[in-house]
Amino acid sequence: MEPILKVENLVKRYAKQNLVGAPQDFLALDGVSFAVSSGSTLAIVGESGSGKSTLASCIACLERPTAGNLWFAGRNLAQSAESDIRKIRPKIQLIFPDPASSLNPRWTILEIVAEPLVLQRKLGRKERNTRAFSLLESVGLSAEIAGRPASELSGGQRQRLAIARALTLDPKILILDEALSALDCSVQAQIANLLLELQNTLGMTFLFITHDLTMAAHLADEIVVMSHGRIVEHGPSTSIMRNPSHEATRQLLAAVPHLPRAPLPATQR
Repeated sequence: MEPILKVENLVKRYAKQNLVGAPQDFLALDGVSFAVSSGSTLAIVGESGSGKSTLASCIACLERPTAGNLWFAGRNLAQSAESDIRKIRPKIQLIFPDPASSLNPRWTILEIVAEPLVLQRKLGRKERNTRAFSLLESVGLSAEIAGRPASELSGGQRQRLAIARALTLDPKILILDEALSALDCSVQAQIANLLLELQNTLGMTFLFITHDLTMAAHLADEIVVMSHGRIVEHGPSTSIMRNPSHEATRQLLAAVPHLPRAPLPATQR
């Protein structure tokens, strides 16, 4: 089976200035390559500054790579015209770490979910609202709150709303860029389980971008570890967790909080 997404030697450079004002290139992505099968989840894990969010922006067609190839559904997006990329963007949706920054606080929840259909000039008003209500239900939000502004929602509810809006145009790939990092542990677990349910129902492909190796292993079939713009380790989630081969991976594992063990009863000591 052909992968739905294939990244080949992707490079992204930014022109910056050093402390004395001289021009200086910053290499954010340095020859990144991997492939993702349809219906699977790939986690891209790394510390802040490792290049994972830049990679997400390139895959979502929000930024152009400097070099390399980016194949989606048999088309090289890195070499496609802007008119062709506009047609592809709805099929690759990106969810940001803080949904509040991408949700208009003055709009109702229903208007936010229906917005992509309005922008794409798809369906009539009645059909748009019907689809919006259906999507809200699919992410666990009651139709009763559809008329409320997004500003009244909790953090977990806002993330559910962001997921519903991202699903409006039937994307093939959903990119979650630190989408759980701002939530507390119990809400993280609820959203993670929701994502797994949606994937089973819709057969979607997920790119899960995070610094949390434990959550990555819970959600993903495979894990890519990035450091300084490069992939330093790539393999099945169980192998990465049990036998990390690169120092960057071991440092991420060491950063995972461990709960202290409860003392054994006296009869078992």
